[in-house]
Amino acid sequence: MFIIYFSVALIASTIGSISGIGGGVIIKPVLDALGTMSLPMINFLSGSTVFAMAISAFIRNMQDHEPINYKVSVQLALGASLGGIVGKSSFCLFSSDLELIQSIMLLVINVLVLTYILNKKRISTCRTNHVSTCITIGVVLGFISSFLGIGGGPVNIAILYYFFSMTPKETVRNSLFIILFSQFTSLSTTYLSGEIPLYDPMIFAFMCIGGISGSIAGTRMSKKINEKQTEGYFLYLLLFLIALNLYNVINVI
Repeated sequence: MFIIYFSVALIASTIGSISGIGGGVIIKPVLDALGTMSLPMINFLSGSTVFAMAISAFIRNMQDHEPINYKVSVQLALGASLGGIVGKSSFCLFSSDLELIQSIMLLVINVLVLTYILNKKRISTCRTNHVSTCITIGVVLGFISSFLGIGGGPVNIAILYYFFSMTPKETVRNSLFIILFSQFTSLSTTYLSGEIPLYDPMIFAFMCIGGISGSIAGTRMSKKINEKQTEGYFLYLLLFLIALNLYNVINVI
């Protein structure tokens, strides 16, 4: 089973690094579908893997001097950190229905993002730069990623497209930067509150190594594709995620 968990983390993080979704939005539903872990354990391992991937991707981008819009992304990251705390707290308010709620939310979010991406050429984008607006948007992103245990996801990409008029590759870099902050806060809250679920350290290690390896592979691959290919890659990924989320919703019901 260790190889399966490593492979899930590796593939998800590779895809997440190329598309900017973080990987958790793939890891979470795949582990749900496997049905071998409790929900708190899935969220914790998914978040930890995404955090390891985001650190690796950020270091790699810094070494390669890949530009990040820090003025915007730092404000979004601060908001995402606050939203991560709220999302983690909200997670504890639900019990038996949480898996169904998360699966439905993921399905709805992915369908909405797909609809936006397919029609974005007909939708005028914004260039938001107000601090309060950026922080508010960050809070929403942080809440969603923390509550769902996905560490980012397609919603990050759609938000960066619409509110900040970023190109596909710019959204990837800035999304991963925001994910780094939100996951750090979410995991820190889990540790400080003493709510770490029981987990196998070997699975934790294999998944984090997979996350880092996927980040390295993903950042290398992203340099070989252009803006149009990056967006097309993201669209195919959304279709896969919608199918996977739909399966999980039917399975839970």
